[in-house]
Amino acid sequence: MPDRKPYHHGNLRQAVLAASLDLIREKGIRAFTLREIARRADVSHGAPYRHFRDKADLLAAIAEEGFNRLTEAMHCAAAKATEPFPRLRNAGLAYIEFAQSQPEHFQVMFTADLDETRHPSAKIAAKGCFAELRALVDACLHAQRVKELTAEIAALLAWTHVHGVADLALRGQLGFKNKKELREFAKLAIDCFGRGCKLAEPNKH
Repeated sequence: MPDRKPYHHGNLRQAVLAASLDLIREKGIRAFTLREIARRADVSHGAPYRHFRDKADLLAAIAEEGFNRLTEAMHCAAAKATEPFPRLRNAGLAYIEFAQSQPEHFQVMFTADLDETRHPSAKIAAKGCFAELRALVDACLHAQRVKELTAEIAALLAWTHVHGVADLALRGQLGFKNKKELREFAKLAIDCFGRGCKLAEPNKH
């Protein structure tokens, strides 16, 4: 008997993305198949292919959405402060909080294979997210007149620092009881990083 499930017409793409995130939330990326996503979205098995060529395309779309959301979260958090390092600290905290609030996106963002040719918009979103961080780090370097580090290296150090905290917290490896404890630890970690790289003045918060 032919599959006569609806295509969801105009909201098909969003329905597929929502079903994908639900599946990742429940079972992880390893259980990710277009057939299962179509079943959850209550559409025909072939419906997802109207927007996505394959699983890699769908994961790239989720990653792109995630990077855009993370960039916006970092930008808005940084805007709440005026001095360079507090702006960077706020962005770092937003990064860690994003991982806690949107773990499905976060997981895909850093595991999906984003091909420059096949997924140019996703790659642009990823690079834009790093550029947001780099601009904040660069402002700290100029304010503190740090010459030992290039903006690129300092941004990479900042990224690996906050990403490490975010990833370990998401995996439950840090052992904090609640989000408040995690946030306090994250602030301490970012401040230690800032002083170590001379991006912040000693004991200036």
